Amino acid sequence: MAGSPTIKPFTAEETYRIVHHLQEPAVFLNMTCGWPVLHWTVDHLSGCLGNKHVRFRLGRKKKINAPLFETHCSFVDATLAQFLSWTQGHSGTHDGPFCDYPSSEYWAYADYKYISQLLEDQPSMFEDVKWSEFGFEGRDGRESTLWIGTEGANTPCHLDSYGCNLVLQVQGRKCWHLFPPEDAAKLYPTRIPYEESSVFSQVNVLQPDLRRFPAFQRARTHSVTLEPGQVLYVPRHWWHYVESVDPVTVSVNSWIELEADDVARVSEAVTKAVVCALKTTPADDNADVWLNPTEDGVSSHNENMQYVNLAVRACAQRLRGHSQSTRDSQAVKRDCSGRVKRCGDCVPFTVPFGPHLIPVYAQQEPKGMNPNDPEVKSIRKCVIRSQLDCAESSEAAQRTDPASAVRIHRGQHECGSALSHCGEEMAEDNEGSGHATITTNDLLDCLVHPDIIMRVTELLLQRHTDQTTAACELEYSPNRKTLPH
Repeated sequence: MAGSPTIKPFTAEETYRIVHHLQEPAVFLNMTCGWPVLHWTVDHLSGCLGNKHVRFRLGRKKKINAPLFETHCSFVDATLAQFLSWTQGHSGTHDGPFCDYPSSEYWAYADYKYISQLLEDQPSMFEDVKWSEFGFEGRDGRESTLWIGTEGANTPCHLDSYGCNLVLQVQGRKCWHLFPPEDAAKLYPTRIPYEESSVFSQVNVLQPDLRRFPAFQRARTHSVTLEPGQVLYVPRHWWHYVESVDPVTVSVNSWIELEADDVARVSEAVTKAVVCALKTTPADDNADVWLNPTEDGVSSHNENMQYVNLAVRACAQRLRGHSQSTRDSQAVKRDCSGRVKRCGDCVPFTVPFGPHLIPVYAQQEPKGMNPNDPEVKSIRKCVIRSQLDCAESSEAAQRTDPASAVRIHRGQHECGSALSHCGEEMAEDNEGSGHATITTNDLLDCLVHPDIIMRVTELLLQRHTDQTTAACELEYSPNRKTLPH
């Protein structure tokens, strides 16, 4: 674009404040003008890395209605020169690391490559990435990852357990499909494959299997195609599916923890202990590849429980310190009349959306559905039938048992369950099978569901707090009797 501004639309301080107040995804424009990293095309990086090999993940371009997790992908190690030759169709059919993967049938993705490791021999290039201009002083390429892919290369829909993300598009375009945290149930979360920092969705969000996952049609999709030079802000715990739409793409991602999230670390420690305990237990249905390739390996139960204890203690200490500091700050902050000044008295901050900061809006129509499709019509009939069943049950309960009526009206869970069962019945009818068998993975999906894990985390922290309080009271009680030596 001609006449790109050299003066940034927001100062580092302003951008930092904006990021802290953004509740939904947004795209920053004209904030990376002059960043040397914008020259990091694959051709440029190929010259910088020379014969250094990079691991690529490969998947078929054929569309299916299930996510392609990393546990089912192929991997090759290749130089960027070999990668470029393959994408341009120059590779021979009998040589090179990509020889078994025709570029017409496969996509390739060098994803989540730590720049500090990839360019360790050229540390001066770290400074090409200037996250300090977003208010994060001292942050550059050392705290960033590099993503290089071909058209169709994708990351399955997931949420990151910790922090938020700033994503700079360098070459080509990527399409992002994002979903808010409150839509988690509609995305059918799973921890298989297991990765400590990610929770995956069982749904292929571009081609959903609505018979298996009927609630997904009510999920709100926020979509945006990121162009070179633009920066996408992904808030904490927003689900996202990412796919390259150009022949070659390059992007730089920086994960940022705006504030220490010890509760999330406790939750992940609990999840890891449960998943590892069940998946390492010998069983007929436990032979699947369940550990994501990004994980180092399986740790022992003793190690996992040590991690749980350390995370609980650190979280409890921080919560106690935060509670005390909050009381102290509220005690000293007063207005001109001497009254205590609370946070609610502060002037609210308005995010300056405009030509340089664009919100990522939700789509009006759910993706992956044609209202005239027989499948969608069948699901709609199922929804109507389940709602009528709930209404009839409610009327009958009111006539016969007031307590039953209260239970039915207390929430919409039973209607949702009826809808879920209806979807299962359709799947069974389609397959002609009998009763489904509950597998270890089915059990895990329930045990480590984010809502369940959060409740377990709360109980563990409460137990630790109660035990610590009781121990302190016993130690400092004036009536405590000292046992004889």
